[in-house]
Amino acid sequence: MRKPTRLGKLVVGTVLGLVAALAGPAGSAHGDGPATVGDVTGFAASGPVYRIRAGDAAARVSFVGEETFRLELAPDGAFTDPAGKDIVLPQGSPPRTRWRERRDRYEMSTSRVTLRVYKSPLRFALYRSDGSRVWAESKGLSWDKEQTTQTLERGADEQFYGAGMQNGRGNTSHRGKTVEVGVDYNWNDGGHPNSVPFYLSSAGYGVFRNTYAPGTYRFTDPVTATEKEHRFDAYYFAGRTPKDVIGAYTKLTGRPFLPPLYGLEIGDSDCYLHNKNRGERHTLDALKVADGYKAADMPLGWMLVNDGYGCGYENLGEVNKGLGDRKAAMGLWTEDGLSKLAGQVKEGQRVAKLDVAWVGDGYKFALDGCKDAYKGIEDNSDARGFTWAPESWSGAQRCGVQWSGDQKGSWDYIRWQIPTYAGATMSGLAYTTGDVDGIFAGSPRTYVRDLQWKTFLPAVMTMDGWAPSDKQPFRYGDPYTSINRKYLKLKESLLPYMYTYAAQATRTGVGPVRPLALEYPHDAKAASDAAKYEFLAGEYFLVAPVYEDKEVRDGIYLPRGTWTDYWTGRTYEGPTTVNGYRAPLDTLPLFVKSGANVPMWPGIRSYRDRTAASPLAWDVYPSQGRSSFTLYEDDGVTRAHREGAYAEQTLTVRGAGERGDGDTTLHVGASKGEFKGKQTTRPYEFTVHMGTGPDAVTLDGRVLPRLESRDAFASAPQGWWYDTADRGGVAHVKTAALPTGRGFTVVLED
Repeated sequence: MRKPTRLGKLVVGTVLGLVAALAGPAGSAHGDGPATVGDVTGFAASGPVYRIRAGDAAARVSFVGEETFRLELAPDGAFTDPAGKDIVLPQGSPPRTRWRERRDRYEMSTSRVTLRVYKSPLRFALYRSDGSRVWAESKGLSWDKEQTTQTLERGADEQFYGAGMQNGRGNTSHRGKTVEVGVDYNWNDGGHPNSVPFYLSSAGYGVFRNTYAPGTYRFTDPVTATEKEHRFDAYYFAGRTPKDVIGAYTKLTGRPFLPPLYGLEIGDSDCYLHNKNRGERHTLDALKVADGYKAADMPLGWMLVNDGYGCGYENLGEVNKGLGDRKAAMGLWTEDGLSKLAGQVKEGQRVAKLDVAWVGDGYKFALDGCKDAYKGIEDNSDARGFTWAPESWSGAQRCGVQWSGDQKGSWDYIRWQIPTYAGATMSGLAYTTGDVDGIFAGSPRTYVRDLQWKTFLPAVMTMDGWAPSDKQPFRYGDPYTSINRKYLKLKESLLPYMYTYAAQATRTGVGPVRPLALEYPHDAKAASDAAKYEFLAGEYFLVAPVYEDKEVRDGIYLPRGTWTDYWTGRTYEGPTTVNGYRAPLDTLPLFVKSGANVPMWPGIRSYRDRTAASPLAWDVYPSQGRSSFTLYEDDGVTRAHREGAYAEQTLTVRGAGERGDGDTTLHVGASKGEFKGKQTTRPYEFTVHMGTGPDAVTLDGRVLPRLESRDAFASAPQGWWYDTADRGGVAHVKTAALPTGRGFTVVLED
């Protein structure tokens, strides 16, 4: 082959340079490598929608809120929208916007934010109205035949969260890591079964890629976010806190649904017809298992009575009635699709467990299946939709619990699940969970340890029939059964606390189970591995599960504040790290933050045990100042709350020393709102954690009788008793039945 002459080289170079210059505005390509968007060649505004040309490429900016906008790029100038209306919900009227041109850029603004569009080359950057920068591209959007990428500058201390359910990760920062988003059917450590193409930054923003395409997010320096599609489509949310950003994202894609009360109780699932692992049985045999829960004095909220893998079902009406008599709801796996759902719901089905095999392969099928099953329950009953789904996508938070799949019960299984579910909250997934002790393998000790911490997840179930032993919490006998009972009853008593946070999630998008970084965004340790194997249940409970076959737990990080050991009453001042914590098999390391006012339903095995005369109990951990908690209540089952049929009642506590008199004051406000079955009167109980006992206790100025023993307190209609042996000293107070429509004040006088 003849080599080119020097003149030939110059001619070729000149021609290639001219081609590159002509191609510049549309994107600069190098062989088969990615192209990067070039200079702006056109700009047009139409209300809240702005169009930018860059040679052949076209970009479009659409504002949907004061701090939310959509950015699209079509490399060939033709916009497409594969997700359509599947994920993003209608957002109402767009905000007022304005724009102006500067020498080097265009600026598009609402009252809260300004998006800068730099001209040469086309790059985007977002600023707040006060002039502070939120994010900025370090280079223009780029693409090749298979994918598009955005490249952002990374802040010196910027942390990143999100991307949905990331097994073994997520409750601490993704900074410096690569996160995959998409179908992988890996339900173990490192998998991502319920991906969400959304991430948020501690710099005060979030990004949602409006697509079904898989992606790869590299939170390196710079940050690159890639989706495998020849288009770019992203929504951006600005917010001062991570909660603000999650709220904006879920406003766009849907708030989490509010489960029925039985959905927050433990569920049980098995195949009761033609079970190849357990021999010939019948669906009615499920009632015998439900009786086992009752005999063991354990809660049971619902049962799936088939599993679809050669199982089937029969006698649904009779099974439903029998479960109802046992205070449990009936559920089914969608073993043959959703075509029979209407009839099944009319026979009593109230829970729908989805599966890839029956609703279709791929995220659109999974999302459609979740929505259709949820709607099918609601269209054919007065109940709330309640589904469980593996391999779901953005938007599924509005219709189901995200389940992490089939796993083996083991110590390692416990370890990597701890960060998984709290981390998913950072993507707007309010209800994420896994089976107690997995579906396969398992042991008595791993079962106890797994159930302990899953007590503090909103939704949880057992999966039977696949391991050597069934997975009901009473199967192993004592001491394991007694320990499991203790935690299931604790879960039951905390229903009003957890249900209140579930109701909050429907308003804010923020789920009950939280990484420390969500509540303590400025705490560097909360973002680090120091907090990886712990989480918060609501704002007040810090849970640090034991994930090894040991009875000592090290490395428990407590952030700022005063924390009380739930079992002993010992207090710790944070920030601090607790090592050598004694945790025998019956003890879950559990801490409560000062200022907690926790509503409880004492002494129940089912929410259906509650009567018109049942007490409302408050577990109070006074701080030096003022704290409050607003209890949410409704009928717990129907959809009437969506029409305003609910009530709220606030307990406000002024701690000893706030006014310099040493008194602790509890003010219970009037219950505001109405719903069917609301208590018009009820007794109240208080457990107030205080180092020394009060001299007297008054109710609206009237002195309550002081009682001298636990038995005397239990038998008296009202009064108080200080127990020095109870967790470092606890004052127990109870009232006679009081009208819920009027407030009252209890003062513990010093």
